Amino acid sequence: MYSPRKYQENDINKLKGMMAKHSFATLITYNDSGIEANHIPLLLNQSAGKDVLQGHVAKANPLWKNIANKSEVLIIFNGPNCYISPNYYPTKQENGKAVPTWNYVTVQVKGTVSFIHDEHWNLTMLNNLTKKHEANQSTPWSVSDAPQEYIDKMLSAIVGLEIDISSISGKWKVSQNHPEVNKQGIVEGLSQEGENDAVNIAKLVQEHML
Repeated sequence: MYSPRKYQENDINKLKGMMAKHSFATLITYNDSGIEANHIPLLLNQSAGKDVLQGHVAKANPLWKNIANKSEVLIIFNGPNCYISPNYYPTKQENGKAVPTWNYVTVQVKGTVSFIHDEHWNLTMLNNLTKKHEANQSTPWSVSDAPQEYIDKMLSAIVGLEIDISSISGKWKVSQNHPEVNKQGIVEGLSQEGENDAVNIAKLVQEHML
């Protein structure tokens, strides 16, 4: 990932926080047929004292057949992103030297993937994944709410995956290359748009003004 120094984010807690908040990831693999991308919710966890990502795919998905265990993979977590209009830059009024850009936050993870067919492991993974995403429900659903026979059938239709993380890199492109007056203009402009991503980017731009 091309990442000029000013945009690099190296705070591991911020990187992990982004991965946890925006956990619907893109898993990129390579096999004899070429490059493939699968979109999978992944849970950041620990195994044997190491950071790992855990999730699953449908058994009907040929991913687990097309690449070998311990193959190297790339995972992309995309955070908030939005278009930045030159109209938000006060300096545009002075000299007209302004062009549009795109602000965004992303984390890329490299690691090796293992495919897991153990139903006990997969059930634990599903319980952990469900617990995370049901946390905000007034009455959280749990796997045990469904009939056991039905869960057994569902378990037989998935393949678990665990990615042993080798590196994590982050890029926070939030107008660090602009003077404070333009950053303030961006914050005001995006805040008025009212869309979630725009508002979230506005907050990140503001954080980098401090």
